[in-house]
Amino acid sequence: MAIRDKRDKAPPPTPFADAVIAYGQGDYATALRLFSEAAAAGDAAAQYNLGFLHDTGRGVPADATAAREWYEKAAEQGYAAAQYKLGDMHESGRGVPVDLEAAKRWYQLAAQRNHAAAQYRLAINSDSGHGMPRDPAEAAKWLRKAADQNHPAAQYALGVKHAKGDGVPKDAVAAIGWYRKAANQNHAGAQFDLGVLHGSGEGIARNFPEAVRWFQKAALQQHASAQYNLGVMYGNGRGVVANPLEAVRWYRQAADQGHAGAQYNLGAICAAGDGVRADPVEAYKWFTLAAAGFPDSRAPARELALDQRARLAEAMSPEQVAEGERLAAQWKPVRS
Repeated sequence: MAIRDKRDKAPPPTPFADAVIAYGQGDYATALRLFSEAAAAGDAAAQYNLGFLHDTGRGVPADATAAREWYEKAAEQGYAAAQYKLGDMHESGRGVPVDLEAAKRWYQLAAQRNHAAAQYRLAINSDSGHGMPRDPAEAAKWLRKAADQNHPAAQYALGVKHAKGDGVPKDAVAAIGWYRKAANQNHAGAQFDLGVLHGSGEGIARNFPEAVRWFQKAALQQHASAQYNLGVMYGNGRGVVANPLEAVRWYRQAADQGHAGAQYNLGAICAAGDGVRADPVEAYKWFTLAAAGFPDSRAPARELALDQRARLAEAMSPEQVAEGERLAAQWKPVRS
């Protein structure tokens, strides 16, 4: 739960301790009442928790303005989690007008108190130049601080920086090390990148079974590119026994999320009947979606999808073409 229990040992029966228990039991109204008592007495953790209850509408109607007011009381006492929340509110304009300078100030205060999420947000904003000048080295500094606290997104981002040499020396070994730390915390992007590196042999020994293992971990978290790559591995028999049905299963999961490459491959499979029953209407749908999904940077792939659709249409009836068009128009991506 996001409520903070400020004590390490079993707390004595106080309003704060009883509020934590009530919250854990889902009794938000009682938690609200008891946190209010502690907050009124100046307890910073209770003030933060009261802000969180107003922020999330638990035990009280959601009220971003009230949440901000309680976060401010806690933040003024140096409570890092509240400072981070205020940074987020000023950045997003939730309960307060957007103010990137104020967001930066609150993030910095929390980050200086070693709040990993604030350090990560400062890094991302420094990297992108959002609300501050772009400074890759400054971003890397904050990423390292958050990564050293086992923040998985920071570990992954630091790995990407070492892979590119952006704000830090280019170092494939360091990149892989940070990817592993993040991947072992179930970060899907890091798991996917480790799969790619094991499959390509870039900076590490090529190992297709290991690539499959990492792709599977990311794919089970609905990482579309990992699902697509698993389809390729099962289709080609790399790192696994070739299995057309398993390839189709993973392509379909990626295609359902809008992955254009998976949509193209499904179109080809449905057109040829490779591992599935041949279905020109379904193939037409997938080629249409793939052509629409490929970006300008992949114009040749887009043209190939259009060409395959045109070849397919030559052998289809007007009714089949119309049905393929209808299915493509009605398709909506499945959000992970």
